[in-house]
Amino acid sequence: MKQLNGIHHVTAITSSAQRIYDYFTNILGLKMVKKTVNQDDINTYHLFFADDWGQAGTDMTFFDFKDIHKGVKGSDEISRIGFRVINDEAITYWKKRLNHYKIEYKALELFNRKMLFFNDFDDQAYAIVSDQDIDGVEGGVAWKKGPVPDDYAIIGLGPIFIRVNDQLKMHDVLTNYLDFVLEDEFQYYGLYEVGPGGNGAAIIIENQPGLAPAIQGYGSVHHMAFRIDDMNALNDWIERLNTIGARHSGHVDRFYFNSLYTRLYPRILFEFATEGPGFIDDEESYDHLGTCLALPPKLRSKRDAIESYVTPIDTHVKDHQKEFF
Repeated sequence: MKQLNGIHHVTAITSSAQRIYDYFTNILGLKMVKKTVNQDDINTYHLFFADDWGQAGTDMTFFDFKDIHKGVKGSDEISRIGFRVINDEAITYWKKRLNHYKIEYKALELFNRKMLFFNDFDDQAYAIVSDQDIDGVEGGVAWKKGPVPDDYAIIGLGPIFIRVNDQLKMHDVLTNYLDFVLEDEFQYYGLYEVGPGGNGAAIIIENQPGLAPAIQGYGSVHHMAFRIDDMNALNDWIERLNTIGARHSGHVDRFYFNSLYTRLYPRILFEFATEGPGFIDDEESYDHLGTCLALPPKLRSKRDAIESYVTPIDTHVKDHQKEFF
């Protein structure tokens, strides 16, 4: 059985497609690599932000479901998204950057990693996490035309925080079903890594027994995806889920990658997603990634209708100057 290669992407819910585009490109310095729609709800955008090439392991994505309420934080939810930077010097830069944009943050060290905790306008929770002295999954490539200097830019996802009220059950899921290893514990946190390890293959479990369950809405995470090689690996995981009697979606063709969905722990949606084909396709070259509404082939005949459903947003790429503080 092939192990997971780490984190593929995290998908969250936003109250505003335009505001999240501005926040991620102008402040966090991630590149819009695909502006498309939710393939299961074509009234809803699916926006992908990633590194310069749109590589797996670097992309944070968003839905903007219509008329959705604000999420309520609690237990049994993916509670905080980590973004990797190359070293502690980059953490110092991000303190200045967040101060410049008047974003409150908390600086801390957890599992020998310097981190900055902060939230966006929807109260979605993030962390900037240093890769200093951490080996494992290789990071991505800084957005060349973005506002953050290359040496300080976000280069990928991880660790991902999950808050639970049944730590033993989640431990069983991660170690016995998904092949994670418990690397360290501190107070009510547990650090788990899989495959190559490092921040890009890490989950931090926060044990909060007795806390009321979270209610999903804008400002919360919809699901997280693990990296797998290809369709052969995906079929292996389907067989494994069948063997343990887990309910799952079966193979889902997302065009940009192939997927499989399951809930091995109550209320937490996990996805397995292939490394490719990726976001550079017949519609968009590297130079035009994310600049127009892109659709997978199965939806292209509905383009006119889809364009009438979604709210227009301005994704014209600015001529960013690198911002040093």
